[in-house]
Amino acid sequence: MKSPDELRQKLVESWNKAGIRSKQLLNAAAWPWELKIGKPSPRCFNTRISTVQSHVEAWRQVRVGKVEWIDASYRNGAESIRVPSKWCLRTPSEWVSATQDKGIAEEYEAMGYLVERVPDHFHKLVVIQRGLWKGRDRSEIIQAAIVASQLTPGCARGLPLRLLSGYGVDTKFFERNEVLLRKMLDVLFEDEASEQSLCGFLDAYDESNHWVLIMPLEAGLLQYQRLKLTTSELGRVELPGERLLIVENEKCFHQLIDLPGTIAILGCGLDLAWLGSEALRNKAAGYWGDMDSWGMQMLARARAKHGGITSLLMNEAIFDKYRGESAVPEPVRAQEIPPAGLTDSESALFRRLVESAKGRLEQEFIPHPEVHQALMRWVEDTRTFQSLRDA
Repeated sequence: MKSPDELRQKLVESWNKAGIRSKQLLNAAAWPWELKIGKPSPRCFNTRISTVQSHVEAWRQVRVGKVEWIDASYRNGAESIRVPSKWCLRTPSEWVSATQDKGIAEEYEAMGYLVERVPDHFHKLVVIQRGLWKGRDRSEIIQAAIVASQLTPGCARGLPLRLLSGYGVDTKFFERNEVLLRKMLDVLFEDEASEQSLCGFLDAYDESNHWVLIMPLEAGLLQYQRLKLTTSELGRVELPGERLLIVENEKCFHQLIDLPGTIAILGCGLDLAWLGSEALRNKAAGYWGDMDSWGMQMLARARAKHGGITSLLMNEAIFDKYRGESAVPEPVRAQEIPPAGLTDSESALFRRLVESAKGRLEQEFIPHPEVHQALMRWVEDTRTFQSLRDA
């Protein structure tokens, strides 16, 4: 025979098992839920009658659910006695009340609040994976469910997650809710978000562990002609040479030429935090990116990390020279106003690009001779600056 406390403990253990919790909370056919109490054994009745009496009295005090009673006869008893047989819980709320557990009651209340407000397809996730929402702002969970329902594979189109617009969330939203959003998208797209990572699934620019191409532009500076590093590694290593050439797009490697003491780092995009490394602080650094709002934003970010950044081939003269044949519309702008960190002339170019119907001139469309001349001038300028500084 089981006491009320023993069955309460069983109910608590059942609540903490995701499979049982899901079955009981999401399946109307699971109710009522009957728990067997078991009648006293003949030996117990004969040798521990006071225990049996206490057992019966304890079940008479139970006010949650319905206790079913039966008549039990024993050889040594003058007449049959009424003993509890089953404890019948009719609803989830009775289950929660029966546990007499404050934590479970709070979880149930929060779970019910969320289930009423998130789309049906996320109900099972809310019930099974409590760790996704416990202790968190409920409005944020609901907002994540709304956003996840709007996201589709590849919808980021190369943008960093924090820059996705149109979802009514702040720039830190995706960072705060990365796991929750991934799990919600797994529900909608059969675990693909976890298979590919959230950034991979949405085709978003991954700023946390990004691979870039490293190319020495002078023979012998590095052991390899080309190698790949993550930007997290790049921020820890000491690179040889006096100059760094940061190039937005990796595919522009074929436009580069031999330059003394220079290492090119291609394909960084917006992932430029590594430029703030102490090991790189004394190197001359040049930045060459697309002339559009994104490229100018990347330039500003690079300069914020490394104060000695020189922009290359990103000015109005170059834009005017080649925009006629090569400029195209920019489908999604990074922002509408110049980012902090641009010079006055760069800010003027930014505004012009944003206001232009064709405000995007990609690196690849700058002729090779123009690129080569700009790179050689930059090397000479850095040599002159170095000479003046050392004098």
